[in-house]
Amino acid sequence: MAKIHKLSPTLSNQISAGEVVERPSSVVKELVENSIDAHSRDIDVAVKGSGLDQIKVTDDGIGIEPDDVKTAFMRHATSKIHNRRDLFQVDTLGFRGEALPSIASVADVDLKTSTGGEGTEIRINGGKLIGIQPAEARRGTIITVNDLFFNTPARLKYMKSPATELSRITDVIDRLALGHPKIAFSLIHNHHEMLRTAGRGNLQQVIGSIYGINKVKKMLAVKAHNNDFKLWGYVSLPELTRASRNYITIILNGRYIKNRAIADAVIKGYGSKLMVRRYPIAVINIQMDPILVDPNVHPSKTTVRVSKEPSLCHLITTMIMNRLSHQNLIPNVMHREYSVQPEQPHYDVHQINLDVNQASVHYHKQPGNNEINHNVANDTSVKPIIIKSKADLKSERVRSLISKYRKDPIGKPFGKETPKSMNVNYVHRSESPSLLQTKSAERFPKLRYIGQMHGSYLLCEASDGLYIVDQHAAQERVNYEYFRQKIGQVSNDEQDLLVPIVLSYSNSDVLKIKQHLDVLQSVGIKLEPFGADSFIVHQHPTWFRPGQERSTIEEMIDWVLKNGKISIAKFRAKTAIMMSCKRAIKANHYLNRDQAISLLNHLSQAEDPFNCPHGRPTLVHFSNYDMQKMFKRVQDPHHSGLWKQYQWKK
Repeated sequence: MAKIHKLSPTLSNQISAGEVVERPSSVVKELVENSIDAHSRDIDVAVKGSGLDQIKVTDDGIGIEPDDVKTAFMRHATSKIHNRRDLFQVDTLGFRGEALPSIASVADVDLKTSTGGEGTEIRINGGKLIGIQPAEARRGTIITVNDLFFNTPARLKYMKSPATELSRITDVIDRLALGHPKIAFSLIHNHHEMLRTAGRGNLQQVIGSIYGINKVKKMLAVKAHNNDFKLWGYVSLPELTRASRNYITIILNGRYIKNRAIADAVIKGYGSKLMVRRYPIAVINIQMDPILVDPNVHPSKTTVRVSKEPSLCHLITTMIMNRLSHQNLIPNVMHREYSVQPEQPHYDVHQINLDVNQASVHYHKQPGNNEINHNVANDTSVKPIIIKSKADLKSERVRSLISKYRKDPIGKPFGKETPKSMNVNYVHRSESPSLLQTKSAERFPKLRYIGQMHGSYLLCEASDGLYIVDQHAAQERVNYEYFRQKIGQVSNDEQDLLVPIVLSYSNSDVLKIKQHLDVLQSVGIKLEPFGADSFIVHQHPTWFRPGQERSTIEEMIDWVLKNGKISIAKFRAKTAIMMSCKRAIKANHYLNRDQAISLLNHLSQAEDPFNCPHGRPTLVHFSNYDMQKMFKRVQDPHHSGLWKQYQWKK
């Protein structure tokens, strides 16, 4: 008797469903992607329970022809691939022809569709055709999936809690909405609306719908391109982070993908601006030739192969790094939805940042008037401008006035002349700093030192409010940039030890260390074998802190043992961070006025003065408005609704 036989179509589809349809969110993903491929402009998803009870997807796409409805539920049936060449130039989200038959094999499925004329309705239960008939239907498709996995109860054991399964469905819709801002999405759970996007093509608006307006105002637009890739999207400021990478969304040719290397490239773009184990919110769109992408790696189609991936990662990292290098990264302690800037005398004026060529515009609300009255730098000789629309912001007059304002953004808070009795101590910048230092100095506030708090914090004032500097974090940043330069020059800057240091390790560790002697030597650590399980050190770089030579060398060796594949460049960066922390002033260390001003001077000249190498902020800001509000000198603004209306008006 023959032992090999052909599986029945129903059993084959159920096996395929194990790969394609893992859980309710998989069903939502496949059905919504089909709606997107059908050129829909409006997609509504309704879910009951955790999605096991019912999933209903309604779209206004091109629909399915009556003759194709039954064929659509056959395995490997697709309208998206016609020949072998199409397999390597996939420009759609679904193409394998497995989704509908796999879903129908493990659920009760009802589909109504129309291309604009007479519609068709088909019902399939557990892979068996129940009926197909003409039906009245509007243009588009409505597909309802009931009792998911009713005939494969073993699959139900692997389902998580209803809340977890629902969260995965919302995550799928969020990613698809971020990848297709021109489509209006809605998600309804048990008759409760959880998400709705406008479908106006505004990615920033979609981000606001998903993460909230407060978050989107702390995100920066980014874009870059080369001969192979075109990038655009938004990344969060370093102060807005999350505890996992899940908030990094990568969209490749409209398809949400999971790619560790690309996500790492996003994180790498922040350098040392992120705290340990904190990750940014980011939405990065990548457009490239479909022939350079292979989405046929996994049935879920979220894992893809990308040609020239190193070049793509480098472009992403550089794009984010350049964007952040031009941004003021001082966090506002009050975490306001909008940035409040210097208040000028004799005017009830606050400031909100409107993205008009990076300029800043002052405004105040006219009594009894819903229009916004903008002044530039509160120049009383300038006639106020009434701005009613976004187009007004681009007018020649506004641009010229903004240009005038930007010439002196700091202003002169203490008047043209400062009385000697005030004993003002300004932080003066170097006369000829490097280009990078010049850029950071333009972003760094002009501080006047006031005093020290608890031997840990430096209090300073500027025209736009109060600044509190963490002296340890500030010293770490200054040290880090110093050591980062010094570490590359260790060969000519070493000191002999009067008593050599002998270091002992296990045999396995000795073998590992010997494989990376060149890495250690790159930072000035020259280890010589000393017996079977020991090394001896005769000299060390002069920038080692006295009394910490042994502990510093041991810590460097531990880094090599822990990260055996660490590159010389990365090891040097880690060493610079370690040395900057060891040599930084600690808490409860009191500085005199000259020492404090010197530290502030060096910080203002740093390439990246806003955070220590571990990602912690070096200084925080209380605006003038924040101070007035805390002391009840002003009330909560009542124009927030007007601002939101203006922000999202298209």
